[in-house]
Amino acid sequence: MALKVTLKANEHMIVGGAAVKNISGKSATLLIENEVPLLREKEIMRDNEADTPCKRIYLLTQLMYIDPANLSRYHKLYWKLTGEIIEAAPSTRGMFQAISEQIYDNQYYHALKEIRKLIQYEQKATSNALKSSRGI
Repeated sequence: MALKVTLKANEHMIVGGAAVKNISGKSATLLIENEVPLLREKEIMRDNEADTPCKRIYLLTQLMYIDPANLSRYHKLYWKLTGEIIEAAPSTRGMFQAISEQIYDNQYYHALKEIRKLIQYEQKATSNALKSSRGI
């Protein structure tokens, strides 16, 4: 089934592992005629943005999705980092269970959606910890 995608002026996206940018001064419509990994600009995390453990999990999963040639390497890094995060924050275990099930099923796009919730959890926990430490 074909997918119609409209890109705003200067918007980026990843289509099947290729970085695409609309360089026109206006919106452009693309028709994706086969099933390929696709991420819109707001869903793309760049290396320099992966500045927390959970953001690194997002980046690794994004790479699993768009770069299947290196899947085993990304999986190995994912499981190592996941273990470290769960050890440091056991409250994340349930979230990682849901994410890992998606990864086992090669549902990387759905896993990315779950990881966005994990990142919000991480941000909230970090913010609460900073507030607590200021009260000392």
